[in-house]
Amino acid sequence: MKKESLKQRAYDDIKSKIINCEYMPNSFLNESLLMEVTNTSRTPIREALSKLEQENLVTIIPKKGIMVNDLSLNDISMIFQVRELVEPFIIRTNGTNIDKNELKVMRVMVMEDITKQNIKKIYKIDDRLHRFFSSCSGNKYFHQTLNHIYDQNNRMRILSAQKLDRRLTETQQEHLSIIDFLIAGKIDEAADAMKEHLDKSKKAAIASLLI
Repeated sequence: MKKESLKQRAYDDIKSKIINCEYMPNSFLNESLLMEVTNTSRTPIREALSKLEQENLVTIIPKKGIMVNDLSLNDISMIFQVRELVEPFIIRTNGTNIDKNELKVMRVMVMEDITKQNIKKIYKIDDRLHRFFSSCSGNKYFHQTLNHIYDQNNRMRILSAQKLDRRLTETQQEHLSIIDFLIAGKIDEAADAMKEHLDKSKKAAIASLLI
């Protein structure tokens, strides 16, 4: 296998375990174990870890090892600060260009029944919807930045251990409102709805970690 393919495989495997909290925050990773788990050599592992460090998922500490970065309340606040600035802006400036047929497809997905059995699927739909809006920005820097943030957002969900409660139903309705405003061509209303949705999500995420 080519060096670049080995590096990508190591990167994908390690990143997946970090954002799904198989490797917990503040835990230390061992290069030898990572080599065994990913079935790659030391060089691809180190290159993958260097990339993950740039994405603020790990910190390489000389003579100590590789630590999975924590996700503090301050981090959550900063994450939502970026999202609240960028995501409504994307909708406000690019909303008219978003494919309405794609929006209708997303709407059907968002309507998925919320049950304890499909909670992971609900989170994936949430993630897919926000990444869809990000991809419509036409700005690769927005897209790249938000993709890193959505990875952290996945960790945040798992760490906060959010239960099947009223917030999930509220989120579904907020997403439907955003989509319906866009389908109706009400761009400013959609942008405002996105901002309100993110504000409520931030408060819920912080509250869940304080419990």
